[in-house]
Amino acid sequence: MHTRLDRLRAILVGRELPALLVTAPANVRYLSGFTGSNGALLIAPAANLLFTDSRYLIQAAREAPAFAVREIINPERPLPVALKAAAAELGLPRIAFEAAHVTVAAHRALAAALEGVAELAPVEGLVERLREVKDDAELQTLRRAIAITDAAFLASLPRLRPEMTEREAAWMLEVALRVGGAEAISFPIIVAAGPHSALPHARPGDEPLGLNRPIVIDMGARVDGYHADLTRTVVLGEPDERFRRIYAIVLEAQRRAIAGMRPGVLTHEVDALARSYIAAMGHGEHFGHGLGHGVGLEVHEGPGLRRAQPDAPGAPLQAGMVTSVEPGIYIEGWGGVRIEDLVLVTAEGCAVLSQAPRLDVG
Repeated sequence: MHTRLDRLRAILVGRELPALLVTAPANVRYLSGFTGSNGALLIAPAANLLFTDSRYLIQAAREAPAFAVREIINPERPLPVALKAAAAELGLPRIAFEAAHVTVAAHRALAAALEGVAELAPVEGLVERLREVKDDAELQTLRRAIAITDAAFLASLPRLRPEMTEREAAWMLEVALRVGGAEAISFPIIVAAGPHSALPHARPGDEPLGLNRPIVIDMGARVDGYHADLTRTVVLGEPDERFRRIYAIVLEAQRRAIAGMRPGVLTHEVDALARSYIAAMGHGEHFGHGLGHGVGLEVHEGPGLRRAQPDAPGAPLQAGMVTSVEPGIYIEGWGGVRIEDLVLVTAEGCAVLSQAPRLDVG
């Protein structure tokens, strides 16, 4: 935690920001270790403060030993009032806040409490950008989550039956994840069969899995707050020629993207490696979403592997980043194919962390 705080303080100094109020739960956990549902941090030059209520005072002291815990009490001493006292105590003329995570109402209350004491300065992405590069402890936890996910998929695959519904299959996968050691699922599991698999974020329903048609399974284990994310497309019975052809295109698109991942390559360039191949094979209009996203304390975080945009140019990959690589082809009325693995950018190139087997359509 001290290294993370040092890196953040260096950024604050470079931007001439005296202090930062951190309210996004994932950022609070990343910087302090605190896992409670109600917490905020004040990072100042000579102080680390954690604000929380009476439910979490003991927990906060245990989980965040680098922080002094300040109690907030509603309505007598809410966060704005506690922050005002801290700003006056520490002599802070200006406090940056996470603009993407503070509501209009919360900002109004903070500004009213701090009037005459400290100004508020909106910032975006300071902690999120730090989180993009994982340290050794984070990578170890991510590898555990990925291994549990791989094992749950592998254990569940032989138990799938044509008469089983999407909902029943999703529950079986969730049980396998929890039995395997997950503290929770990373997101609601997707099991989408037949035409439903043309919906990238389909919700499992009462549709039977059926025979000889695509079944998209998207799942992940959460371990110590860190998420895994895995997608496999399978067929019960015999895949037909159309499925084999589309699956082979998606697999080759993923292979090309992964082969191009290394430090310095721009995120939109990785997306283009997969997207251009899918387009060349006649399915450009069938791949609409981005190629991938960062994974860590949130299942969707930076960096994003997506198409270049004039107002959002791609950023260079860095060693230590972990992203999904998940090309897909989705055809209304038929179904879809998506293959997703988590990939670690290394100093030499990259390493595929997911190990769950793919189909052999050769």
